Amino acid sequence: MIEILLGSLLAVVGFTETVDTKPVREGTVNLTYGLTPAGQLRESVVLEPMNQLQFRNVIRQAYDYSCGSAALTTLLDYYLGRNLEERQVMEGLLHYGEAEKIAERRGFSLLDMKRFVAALGYESGGFRAEFDDLEGLEHPAIVPIEYAGFKHFVVVRDVRDDHVFVADPALGNISFTRARFEAVWDQNVLFIVYPGDNPSINALALDERDMRLVDDRTTSLLAFREFPQLAKFSQNQAAELGSGGGIQYIRRK
Repeated sequence: MIEILLGSLLAVVGFTETVDTKPVREGTVNLTYGLTPAGQLRESVVLEPMNQLQFRNVIRQAYDYSCGSAALTTLLDYYLGRNLEERQVMEGLLHYGEAEKIAERRGFSLLDMKRFVAALGYESGGFRAEFDDLEGLEHPAIVPIEYAGFKHFVVVRDVRDDHVFVADPALGNISFTRARFEAVWDQNVLFIVYPGDNPSINALALDERDMRLVDDRTTSLLAFREFPQLAKFSQNQAAELGSGGGIQYIRRK
């Protein structure tokens, strides 16, 4: 009897040493496919929750009026490697920006961003550009858009196959067709913060998970369902940036 029990224990130990018994990764699902010439095919895949994928490397705006601070925090954290919270960036924008105008318009301008990032030690610039200039950008850029009747800020991550991939503080990672982006791009303005001598981490670079194209109907549904009141900004924000010496014009070589 003892010999049988000992033999069973040895068999269990041998089995656990032979078979990988590491904890299963969260989100793992076992799939079984139909019969193949070799029999049933089974594999394990890891599913990432949609809400995590949607806002991966995107700072979600905390308030209706804070898309500017959230977009800038996204750029600072996931491109320049800073570890800031939106609240800290909002405080910096209020301190270095034009506080009275911020309160009046209930939102931040590109000029406010320019002054704040200068205080952090970064060079930056506002530009008027064409779509072809976006395709040649070496850095992510904050751009103002007018979407569903509201002024809003997003971060342009990259352009691929006539689609503009953006990090939207209200909707997360989405994309626009070229035609749709050109229609909502406010005054063709973009704002770039340069990494300087410090290499950027660029967690905003596209990978295979981003190669999902969202059409306008889906984007509109998300906009009205998830964030029905996008932040409003004054029509003269680009003029304010220009008065601060920030706007330049990109010339194609």
